[in-house]
Amino acid sequence: MIAIPLPFVVALLLSILAILLFIRREETTQSAFVFIALCALTTTVVGLRWTFDYSLFRLIQPILASCIPVTAWYCFSSAHQRYKLKIWHFLPPVFVTLASFTYPFWRPPLDPVLTLLYVGYGVALIRASLKASDLPEQVRLSDIDNALKAERIAGAMLLMSAMIDGALAVDFTFFAGEHTLIILAIGHAVLLPILAIAVIMMSLSIAPSVNESSDQNEKTTPVEESKDKPHHPLTDDEVKDIVHKIEVLLSTKEAFLDPDLTLDRLARKACIPARQISAAINQVYGRNISQVVNEYRIERAKTLLLSTDKAITQIYMDSGFQTKSNFHREFSRVTQQTPSAFRRSNMKN
Repeated sequence: MIAIPLPFVVALLLSILAILLFIRREETTQSAFVFIALCALTTTVVGLRWTFDYSLFRLIQPILASCIPVTAWYCFSSAHQRYKLKIWHFLPPVFVTLASFTYPFWRPPLDPVLTLLYVGYGVALIRASLKASDLPEQVRLSDIDNALKAERIAGAMLLMSAMIDGALAVDFTFFAGEHTLIILAIGHAVLLPILAIAVIMMSLSIAPSVNESSDQNEKTTPVEESKDKPHHPLTDDEVKDIVHKIEVLLSTKEAFLDPDLTLDRLARKACIPARQISAAINQVYGRNISQVVNEYRIERAKTLLLSTDKAITQIYMDSGFQTKSNFHREFSRVTQQTPSAFRRSNMKN
């Protein structure tokens, strides 16, 4: 029986995943397709290098490796209006490319550079996911929690990848590369696939553009905070005014019924910067905007559960939820019951 090296198996699975994303041809999954394809190519090159040890693969591997954290950042930054991919993000891959081609002449420290690159982007992703006032504006509010988890997982995987690079350096220094294959197997058979899944989770959480949504006929106004104007804490009156406008949108205009509602879309409807909405809601409710919107949806679901005979699947869609899993999770969080148990217990009363 022919034994296929593990990197090639992982590369094949990643390639299939990339093809499936390409077939979907959705705007929000384009960056994920690029990232998965990059991971598949990188894993293939790693397998070829350690199987055949051609100099070309030794040259290409660090170049591809330097592109992974930058591309991961791009995939997640597309969900944040504040974190755009600026030109300086391309400098590390450019440096690694030049260093790889000129390596015989001046022996640049490629391994430390790659390690720092993975650490830097890993920390940046984790920090972005932990800022309560900087929720990803382009993500559906019902998917915020999953998106933030994906962002943290991606950051953790980049940090662990940096540890893998460090472990390889130690192995070559002290053990003449005796454990290289095991270390690479962990890095490319475990970390890269998990990182790829995290990127896909984020891309699937991003809502389509406003002009492609079902409410495209509704007038919305883009609102951006001035980058030159320093951020100042909201006054009590500003907080009350912002919360009042959001409550009107949710209770009177029932904006929560839009399953693709995002913080950005809510900001456009209210003509208020997204950061201010997030800060005001956190201050008044002690919860993030995603949880508050979902609570409105749960109230609608509770009404439908008690006043109609509709199936639960229909009820969660009529309440603004897009997936059954999110509906059940949020319903249990708010009521401490499942939808079925809530309907049964209240029907008896």
